[in-house]
Amino acid sequence: MKQFILVVLMVLGFGNGMAMANDSEAEVAVGGLQLKQSSDISLDKEELFISEDEVRVDYLFTNHGAKDVDTLVAFPLPDQIYNEESGDGPTHRLSQDLEFKTTVDGKPIDYQIVEQAILNGKDVTARLAQDGLGVIAPENNDTAIAFFKDKPKAMIDALVKDGLISVEKGSGDPYYSFLWGVRTTVTRQQVFPAGKTIAVHHVYKPVAGGSVGGNLSPEYRKEDWAKEHAAQYCIEDGWFKAFDKAVAKHATKQTPAPYSETWLGYVLKSGANWQGPIKDFRLVVDKGKAENLVSFCAEGVKKISDTQFEVKKKDFEPKDDLNVLIVKWWKPE
Repeated sequence: MKQFILVVLMVLGFGNGMAMANDSEAEVAVGGLQLKQSSDISLDKEELFISEDEVRVDYLFTNHGAKDVDTLVAFPLPDQIYNEESGDGPTHRLSQDLEFKTTVDGKPIDYQIVEQAILNGKDVTARLAQDGLGVIAPENNDTAIAFFKDKPKAMIDALVKDGLISVEKGSGDPYYSFLWGVRTTVTRQQVFPAGKTIAVHHVYKPVAGGSVGGNLSPEYRKEDWAKEHAAQYCIEDGWFKAFDKAVAKHATKQTPAPYSETWLGYVLKSGANWQGPIKDFRLVVDKGKAENLVSFCAEGVKKISDTQFEVKKKDFEPKDDLNVLIVKWWKPE
């Protein structure tokens, strides 16, 4: 059961966002990269630290089998999805900004980046490639116009029919929207020695989503989209009361909504793909500054500093991914 915790200043009570994920054994199957259950390898310990500036995760894995396991391990990132409001598909590679590093037993190892185009839960990478399109959509409409300029109408019509693009036609140039999402996964080939425990460490810079003031303001809270936004981060009435009080403190005539939102996501459910539950799990969320607000769904939260909050679990089987909302305040110049 999800529990609401609020954190504001000294008060404790606990995105389409992006940070990252749990390791999971994987296989390359028809249709792209697929996660699979591991029968011999347990996830004995996971220490996860999440902030706007850095994500760190440390694992201890044990191979309980009689033979070494040489397998593909996947670290999935939250999907980049089509933005209905802006009409934009993913035009930027997450991997360009990650500064991703991995060590196994303290030694750096190589990894690969796998990108898949996803539409309605299906891998459409090969379908796009048939028409010369890549996983990442053209960066703007001028680029799209140039791409489609010499393409046959039948090809464009087929892309529209398959739900991959939409085309708005007016008196001027057509406007192309690219409707698929992008799934990015960091993969590595990993040997788990028989009867032994190994330590895996990941560190990277999260690619956060966010918005400038407005989503949380009182005039929008009865809207369905606003309710969904609040539910994603387990925001309840007590959090909004503290938020409204902080808005009144920081607001001016020029900035009646003096805040910004940062959204961080972490694919936690893939941690359930190993043998049994995560035996020892620890999460630390750092909201950056003491005056910032943060909300996310969790139980058993303990405040360990002015900005950090801790969750510990034994035999943890994650049923949901983690979404973290951080609210920051604008300072008058």
